[in-house]
Amino acid sequence: MHHVIFASLVTLAAGGAESALNPWELVTHASAVVMLVLLILASMSLVCWFVIGAKLVRLSQAARESSRFLDQFWDAQLGNVWSVQRLESLYAGLPGDRRAPVASVFHAGYVELARVLGGSDESSRSQRHYGGDIENVARALRRASANEVTTLESMVPFLATTGSTAPFVGLFGTVWGIMNSFMSIGAHKNASLAVVAPGIAEALIATAIGLIAAIPAVMAYNYFVRRINVLASEMESFSSDYLNIVRRHFLAG
Repeated sequence: MHHVIFASLVTLAAGGAESALNPWELVTHASAVVMLVLLILASMSLVCWFVIGAKLVRLSQAARESSRFLDQFWDAQLGNVWSVQRLESLYAGLPGDRRAPVASVFHAGYVELARVLGGSDESSRSQRHYGGDIENVARALRRASANEVTTLESMVPFLATTGSTAPFVGLFGTVWGIMNSFMSIGAHKNASLAVVAPGIAEALIATAIGLIAAIPAVMAYNYFVRRINVLASEMESFSSDYLNIVRRHFLAG
């Protein structure tokens, strides 16, 4: 008797293994609505990974180039004395693409300072004082900083959008799959696992894909926001230092 029961259990286990649900087959045989949900989630995930890769490269490059420019900027100082010639040398040495956000801020500040100082000869520029024009330089620095932050933040909001919406898109696919499962139960008048399991498994795959798309997006978004905040702080600190240099050596605020 025990041998018969054991043989039956082995047979049932073997049959269950043979009829085990294949996730790939569930995806390929999913209903049109669930298939559309899975395609949307897969597309969102692919775009997110593209954004993550592009932003990792861009922010790493921005941090590296900004650090290099700051070293060059402070090395141009001689005995705590600045001259227009040194600023012009830094300005002339800027690369055309200006991948360093701090360098772009300096570019805007120098251009405005040169416009304020006007057409006087080089030897007398540092002796001229324009009480109100220091605000023009400050505005140019703020505007350049805001533009750089906007550029650095490009495409990052898509990560937040994916992180907040992908689970709900997957949940919609889950609800739809469960609804189909109950419809199958009603149509077959049978609530066995063979009838219910495929629809439920299909529904859970939609939820899983939604989480797979959302989790990396949220983690990357938080990481990039922190990196951008660090670069924004660097630009703000540089703007303050640059304004102090302009006030002491070029303009009287």
